[in-house]
Amino acid sequence: MAYDQDLSFVYFGPTKIVFGNGSSTSELDSEMSAMGCSRAVVVTDPGIIKAGIPEKIIKALGKKCVGVFSDVPQDSGMDVVDRAAAFAREKGADIIISVGGGSSIDTAKCMCILLTEGGSLADFEGIQLLTRPQMPHIVIPTTAGTGSEVTWAAVIYDKSKGQKILIVESYNAPRVAILDPTLTAKLPPLLTASTGMDAMTHAVEAISSTQREPIADAMGLHAIRLLNKYLPQCIKNGDDLAARGQVQLAATMAGWSFGNAMIGIVHAMAHSIGAVAHVPHGVANGILLPHCMEFNLPDAHDCYADIAEAMGVYERGVTKEQAAEAAVRAVFAFTKIIGHPQKLSEFGVTEENIIKAADMSMSDGSIVNNPRMVADSDEVLAIYRKAL
Repeated sequence: MAYDQDLSFVYFGPTKIVFGNGSSTSELDSEMSAMGCSRAVVVTDPGIIKAGIPEKIIKALGKKCVGVFSDVPQDSGMDVVDRAAAFAREKGADIIISVGGGSSIDTAKCMCILLTEGGSLADFEGIQLLTRPQMPHIVIPTTAGTGSEVTWAAVIYDKSKGQKILIVESYNAPRVAILDPTLTAKLPPLLTASTGMDAMTHAVEAISSTQREPIADAMGLHAIRLLNKYLPQCIKNGDDLAARGQVQLAATMAGWSFGNAMIGIVHAMAHSIGAVAHVPHGVANGILLPHCMEFNLPDAHDCYADIAEAMGVYERGVTKEQAAEAAVRAVFAFTKIIGHPQKLSEFGVTEENIIKAADMSMSDGSIVNNPRMVADSDEVLAIYRKAL
């Protein structure tokens, strides 16, 4: 990929990665001790509790676990964050440990702000408002897709606005992410596919973003290579820990990629349809990604040609335009190979929903860095209709 002669950028990736089977219990105490922390509140959701995943982690913490907040919903809200922070404050927590997917991780990120700064989350809506590091946060992801374990952004539902908002704070990046492939082994095929497509979307959008840069590109392209090879293996055999581990690493690399280069129209639309019709975020991304790539084609030939190469569909002698088109076809095909849902209507989305979501997408900050300028909500609505 060619870059402008006057290219300048900052790559930011402060989170320490601890990777390995069983690392969620074997390494947790030492990581806490290294930060001088001794009073942890574990943040998770009812599904993770029901699956029994936190039990070993809580046991490993012993007396260092002073409480468990497990009321995090699928789309966590500002009210949830306020309640969770009040709980952790009452317990005298000096570190937050999130166990789960993006919703639990983002809730924990926002808790750390309130536990350091005080007030309500509504006081911190915006970008880069903080001036100092926040309470330590260790992330133990149980899915492989969000990349939230290494990003400094959180997506939280604002009930008063009926819209998801972004809290973006570099001072609030998690201190440590513990990637334990054994925790993802029991993920069912649909959740494995949808979280994997979340990671794929992060990588594709980062590579084609107007803010793209070389280090983020390297992370994103290798994430695509790993997902292309190993995600189908995880769908076929969920107990394949080697494949699970590679997909976890891909999700983390994709997180670093989009955390630095930003995202685009797919996320703007996924955030909006999630707020309007409660379509799970990874599912929405996976359905919308190839349709949005089609929309972006005129302005993303170089980027998508690189993606075609990463997916093994770049044939010698073809033009960049032809390679880019092959990348779009490859992503469409990939969603079918992994058994990912193909239509938003499968999740109860209606014409009325997409009309409202199209308007909402235009005010989502993610759309700003899309490679092709989006003229109006009618263009967004046309994409939604293709995906409906």
